[in-house]
Amino acid sequence: MYKAILIGEASIIIEVSDAKDAGLRIEIIGGDVKAPYGDDIYAAVEEYVKDWFDLHRDLSPFYELAGGDPLLNEPVNQFYGLRVMGISDLFEAMCWGIIGQQINLAFAYTLKRRFVETYGRAVEANGEVYWLFPKPETIAALTVIDLEPLRMTVKKSEYLIETAKHIVSGKLTKEILLQGDSLETAEKQLVSIRGIGPWTAHYVIMRCLRFPTAFPIDDVGLHNAIKHVLGMDRKPTKKELLELSYGWSGWESYATFYLWRLLY
Repeated sequence: MYKAILIGEASIIIEVSDAKDAGLRIEIIGGDVKAPYGDDIYAAVEEYVKDWFDLHRDLSPFYELAGGDPLLNEPVNQFYGLRVMGISDLFEAMCWGIIGQQINLAFAYTLKRRFVETYGRAVEANGEVYWLFPKPETIAALTVIDLEPLRMTVKKSEYLIETAKHIVSGKLTKEILLQGDSLETAEKQLVSIRGIGPWTAHYVIMRCLRFPTAFPIDDVGLHNAIKHVLGMDRKPTKKELLELSYGWSGWESYATFYLWRLLY
């Protein structure tokens, strides 16, 4: 797996692969920083990957919980070892949440690729091009008309630009959202922003803020996965979802992520 990341303001391209000891092997293959790399660069890259793969979290309690849950048994057996893949940058997580609203995953990926390849920064290594996500300063300076060629809706274009302005102003940061270590407080702050509803807020809280209790209960993919596992001829109601998820307390984000994985 290859990825272009930012360490400070410097781009670094990393390759992450399986190691023989069941761990991960990380190699820096290019970017702005040239070899030999200092210990600070290696430490920053290692920490980025640990956050990306949620490696600081012990999943033993989740697997113990899932073993006795009829909904989670199938996905956990199929995808044992899967971790919630993070998005460390708040702006990127919020943009991905906005772009993915009310469309299928394939089209969301298409829109995100257009967005990144139009306004992000290209970094080359070994003849390949890798992309860094657009900076909020770049998007804050755009108009809705600028985003029209990407086939964004007017509303999504407005939401992306307004979100970028919140980030640039310093009124919205990851640190502010994490103050008090409260999911409810973070959700309240996020949904106060135009274009961010409960689904998008919980997506950001799950993927970026890393609260294991984040639970996008209105997610269509989650409904479809539960319908599949239980062999239902319809999607579950919200009341049924609350009853079915009662035993997931403390691990709602992982339960959701594993059920999502059944869909692709």
